[in-house]
Parts: sequence; structure tokens; C-alpha cells
Amino acid sequence: MRVKKAVLPVAGFGTRVLPATKAIPKEMLPVVDRPAIQYVVDEALEAGIEHIVFVTGRNKGAIEDYFDHSYELEEALVAKKKDAILKQVEQSRLPSGAASFTRQQKPLGLGHAVWCARDIIGNEPFAVLLPDVIVKGKPSCLAQMVAAYDKVGGNIVAVDPVPEERVSSYGVIAPVERDGRLIRMSGMVEKPPVESAPSNLAITGRYILQPEIFDLLENQGKGAGGEIQLTDSMATLMESQEFYAYEFEGAPYDCGSKVGYFEAVLAHALDNEETAAGARELVKKFAAEL
Repeated sequence: MRVKKAVLPVAGFGTRVLPATKAIPKEMLPVVDRPAIQYVVDEALEAGIEHIVFVTGRNKGAIEDYFDHSYELEEALVAKKKDAILKQVEQSRLPSGAASFTRQQKPLGLGHAVWCARDIIGNEPFAVLLPDVIVKGKPSCLAQMVAAYDKVGGNIVAVDPVPEERVSSYGVIAPVERDGRLIRMSGMVEKPPVESAPSNLAITGRYILQPEIFDLLENQGKGAGGEIQLTDSMATLMESQEFYAYEFEGAPYDCGSKVGYFEAVLAHALDNEETAAGARELVKKFAAEL
């Protein structure tokens, strides 16, 4: 079956970027001229995703409003003949019926958040995109993964090589064999010591999973941090289904941390036609002052 649905877990508090997230969902923090969540949604749409399930929590209504009509704003732009801005606003809307919003009522972990989408996803493969991570890539990271999935099926996680001396800061995969960018894997290790790490390929917040994961998540006990971990159920599913890693072409940015968010803003400002020249001048200015 084609991968047509995606889950975006957006219920988190955004504690790593407090106090800003007291007032605004972390997913709505602007990266140049649009909220971070827009980049993740655009990545999913480019990959052919037809229905996006947002797993939300309290105080996340701004996300739902953002992807809806904004009648007063759009009418005001029409009246002022600001056609270019109006087009950008209209492009942020999702088509009717293309999105669902369901609540994760308690912060029980990523695995529980994904499980909350089970009835909407149904019995078909689906993608999971962590909105903390923006990936710049052409084609998009998920589009690359879907193309690989169409060839091999199974389950796929996105990976990105990191410096070997830093593997202890990431979850990495245990590779078995490689065919180009596609790697058959036998396991995942969370933050291994450098000397015993099975690889330097870090898991990067993008997954394609089979629906059998939901039954495992339903009975999954609490793991690290006292939460229901998605990786625990993935490890169980790996005993009966093929798992692959895909080393995507692109650059990931962790917007869940303050420095990572700054890096994402800078990278996208340098790549935006409207801001690139000014951003380069600012970089030169601050570099000269260091």
C-alpha cells in the first residue's frame, strides 16, 4: 500500500525553548517568514501525503487555526490588493478533509502520541514526522524515504551521519548491509558510548511504519523517562518485520533547542530570496565582531 497518511506529534510543552513557549506553541515559532510546522507539513505534502494527523495537547489551538481559512485577514488583503501576500497566506491552508486533530490528554511519551492516531490511520502504513526537526532537502527527506519504501516495503527510519565522537548524544542504528543509501538494520541503540557504538548513523525524526506498531504500543509499558517510547515498540516489531534505515540527502535542524532553532532560522534566511542578501551581510557583520 502507498504511504498516504502522516502523524505529526505536536502535543509537547517545548520546555527546551522556554519561556517563549509559555505563550506560543513551539511548532509555531517563526523560521524566517513561516512557522516551523509549515516546513514539516510541506515536506509531507511533497512526499505525496494526502492526510495529516496532528496529535495535539492543550493550548495548541493556534496550529489548527493556522492551517484553516483566515477570513478577515484574507478579505483585508484582497481589499488592499496585496496579492502576493494573499497568495502566501492561501498556500498555508490545508485542503478540506486533508487534516485531522486528535488530543493526547496526558504527556505519556512519543509512543503514546503516535498510538493516539490509531483510529484515523487505520490498517495502512504511515509516516511519522517529528516537528522539532526541519530537514532541508531536494527532494524532501520524506519524499526520498517514500521512494525507497515503494521499492522495499517494510519499515524505514531516516538517518544522518554524525561525527563519531558525538554518537553518545544520539540514538543510532545497527546496520547489517547497505544498498546505496538504503541500509538493512538489526537494531537501535540510544546514546551508546563512543567505543561501543554500532555506527555513527543517527536517527533523525522521520519514520515510515506498518500499522502493527499500534497493537504493540497499546500494550507497551513505560520505558526511558517513565514514558511510552516509540523505539521500544519498533524494537519489538523488528523481530517480525524488516527494518531499514535511509541515509537521506539534506541537512536536519533541531528547532527544539535554542541553538538549533537559531541555526534553522539562519540557514533558511540565507536560502530565502527575500532575505538572503541581508542575512549574508549580518553574518559578515557579527563574524567581524567575534
